[in-house]
Amino acid sequence: MADIQSVSKGVTEFYIPATSSLFERRSRTLKHGDTFAMFDHYGDLFTGPHSPEGIFHQDTRFLSRFVLTIGGERPLLLSSTVQNNNAVLHVDLRNADVFKDDALLLPKNTIHVSRAKFLLDSVCYERLIVRNYGDRRCRVAIALDYDADFADLFEVRGLSRVRRGTLSSEVLDATSVRFVYAGLDGVARSTRIAFDPCPAHVSVKRAEFELELDPKARGIIFVTVGCAVGQEAPPASDGFFTAMRRARRTILHACTRAAAVETSNTVFNEVLCRSMADFNMLVTDTPHGPYPYAGIPWFCTAFGRDGIIAAIEMLWIDPEVARGVLRFLAAHQAKTEDPQADAEPGKILHEMRECEMARLGEVPFGRYYGSVDSTPLFVALAGLYWQRSGDWETLKTIWPEVKAALAWIDRYGDRDGDGFLEYYGRRAGGLRNQGWKDSEDAVFHHDGRLASPPIALVEVQGYVYLAKKLAACMARTMEEAVLAATLEAQAQQLRERFEQRFWCPDLQFYALALDAEKQPCRVRTSNAGHLLFSGIVAPERGTQVAKALFHADFFSGWGIRTVSLRESRFNPMSYHNGSIWPHDNALIGRGLARYGCLDEVLRLTTALFDVATYMDLRRLPELFCGFRRHRDNGPTLYPVACAPQAWAAAAPFALLEACLGLEFDALSDTVRLRHPRLPDFLDWVRLRGLRLRESRFDVLLRRHGADVAVNVLEREGPARFEVAL
Repeated sequence: MADIQSVSKGVTEFYIPATSSLFERRSRTLKHGDTFAMFDHYGDLFTGPHSPEGIFHQDTRFLSRFVLTIGGERPLLLSSTVQNNNAVLHVDLRNADVFKDDALLLPKNTIHVSRAKFLLDSVCYERLIVRNYGDRRCRVAIALDYDADFADLFEVRGLSRVRRGTLSSEVLDATSVRFVYAGLDGVARSTRIAFDPCPAHVSVKRAEFELELDPKARGIIFVTVGCAVGQEAPPASDGFFTAMRRARRTILHACTRAAAVETSNTVFNEVLCRSMADFNMLVTDTPHGPYPYAGIPWFCTAFGRDGIIAAIEMLWIDPEVARGVLRFLAAHQAKTEDPQADAEPGKILHEMRECEMARLGEVPFGRYYGSVDSTPLFVALAGLYWQRSGDWETLKTIWPEVKAALAWIDRYGDRDGDGFLEYYGRRAGGLRNQGWKDSEDAVFHHDGRLASPPIALVEVQGYVYLAKKLAACMARTMEEAVLAATLEAQAQQLRERFEQRFWCPDLQFYALALDAEKQPCRVRTSNAGHLLFSGIVAPERGTQVAKALFHADFFSGWGIRTVSLRESRFNPMSYHNGSIWPHDNALIGRGLARYGCLDEVLRLTTALFDVATYMDLRRLPELFCGFRRHRDNGPTLYPVACAPQAWAAAAPFALLEACLGLEFDALSDTVRLRHPRLPDFLDWVRLRGLRLRESRFDVLLRRHGADVAVNVLEREGPARFEVAL
C-alpha cells in the first residue's frame, strides 16, 4: 500500500507525510463496520495538521473535535484502556484544581469521571459517570466541545484540495445538534450528536451540563454521535446498554468461528488474544461474507492483496474469512477495460473507497485495480481454501471468476508474451509500482536507478506458479481435465523460465525484478523469501535463499528486513527499503516450513514474539524500522505505521502454523502435523475446536527439547489426525 501527499511537494502523489508520529499519540482505536474512531488517551478528539484523530465513516471524518472539561479545565488522566476484545474504550479521569477569582472552587481529586465509548452501526455511544468523592455537596460543570470538518481521509493524509463542499450546522432541539456537509459529489453527509439528559445549555459547538451532587453521589450523561451518508443521520435506535450487548454479541460470534489457542507463555497468550481481537475488529461483514479491512487509520477499507494475504494467514484457524474474501473479490472482479481504474477483464480489485474525493476522481481509488499480484493471489487463495474446506458450493460459485483471473494473467498480464506477469500503470496518477512494495522507490537496480515499467517482480512469478498449480487441482475437481493439464504444463514452463532469468549466480540469490529491457534488478530483497511460500524454487536453492535471509544483512534480530543493508537504497527508516513487516516475515515463515528449514522458522517466530512484547497493547504494527537489535533496547517504531493492521495481526497465527507444520486436506479428510516444533519460549500449546468439515479436534503439543509430543485430547467426526515426526 502507498502513502499520499500533494504532487506540488515534489514527491509521489501517494505518500503519507510523517509530520507527526502515530506511536507518539498512541491513540485509542475502535472500529465497527465502515466506521472507525481514533481518540486520545482522554477519550477526546483534538485534530491538527495530518492528525488522524476523529470519528470516520466511509473514509470521511464525521467528528473532528470532542473535548471534555470539568469546571472549564481539562481533567487529569488516571487510566485509559481498550478492552482486550476491542469492544469498549474505558477512561478514568479526575478533576484538576478549579479556581474562580483566585479562590479554590473545586479541589483536585474531588470529581471522578468514568468514560465508556464504543461503536455500533455507524454510531459512537458514550456514557459519562460523574461521581463526587468530596465530603460536601457540590455543583459540577461538565462541558463538551465538538465540531465536524468532514475532511476526506486523503485530506487528512496530506492531499490538498482546491474546492470543497459546503458545511452547515444547527441545533435541532434541546438535546441534539446536527452538522451537514453538502459534498461536491452531490452526496449529503451528516453527523447528529444527541445528549441525555438535556444539557443546561446547548449550541452548535458546545453542550454544558450542571450537576448537583451530594457526597458519593453520581450523575450519568449519555452521548451518541451518529454518521449518515446520503440521508439525515437519525437518532440512535438503541440505548447505551442495549447497543453494548449487541456489540458484544457480534464480537462473541466472530470469536466462535475460529479455533482457540492457549499456550504455556502468558505473554504470548496476550499477543495472540490481541491479534485475534484486532483481526476481528478489522473484519467487516459484507453481503458476501466477512472481509478484513486492511488497517487503521489510512487503509480502513477493502484491499484485494491485503484481504487475500490476511485470509491465507488465518486460513487454518478461521476459514470462513477466506470464503468471504473470495466471494467479495469475485463480485467486484473487473469485467471491462477501464484505463482510469487500471481495470481489465478478470483483474482483481486493489482498493475500494466510498469517500468524496474517490467519487469525484480526485484520487483513483473508488474502484481501483492497480495491483499486479491480487489476481494470482486470488486464484491461489481459492485453491488453498478448497484444500482447507472442501467447500464445493463456494468453489462452484466462484469458478467462473477463477478462470477469468487465469485468463487475465495470460492475456493482459503478459502482453509481450515472455511468460512472465508484468505491470505498468495505465492511469496517469495511479500507482507507479503495483506489487506489495508499491512505494515510488521500491523497485530499483543495484546502482540505485529506479526500474522502468513494465516490471516483472520476482515474488509475483511465484504467486502465478502457485496459482496455476492449485488451479489445476480445482480444474480436475470441476472435471475440466484439458484445462488442468494445460495449467500444470504452464506452471512447469514458468518454473524453468524463471530459474533461467531471475537467478543471479554472482549474488547466489534471485533478482528483485526484470525491468522494461528485461534486465534483472540485481538487488537482494525479502521478495525472494515469498518464493519459498509459493514453492516455485528447487529445494537446494530454496535452502540457499533461506540461509541468506538469516545473514546479518537481512536479519536484524527483530525480523527479516525488506532489503539487505548491502543495497544502495537500504534505509532502515524507509517504508519498503529496509524496514521490517510482520506479514512479510509470516509468509517467509510459511515458506521456510515448506522447505524444511525448521530452525529458521523457530528463530523468526521468536524474533516477532519479542517485538510484540515491546509494543503497546502487545499489538504488532504494519511495520517497524529495520535497525539492528541491541541488548536491552526494543525495536524502533515507524512513525506512520497502521496499528492495528490485518495482515500484521494475523502474522503470529501464520508463524504458529509454520512451527506446527499444520496441514489440512479436505479431500482426504485429514488433519496433519508435519514435523511439529515449538520455540523455546513455549513449553506447550493447546488447540481447541480445530475443525475440518464435520470433524473437530482438541490437541495438546508439549515440547521436550527439540522434540514435540502430540496428544489428541478430544475428537468428533470421521476425519483422521496424523503426525509426521
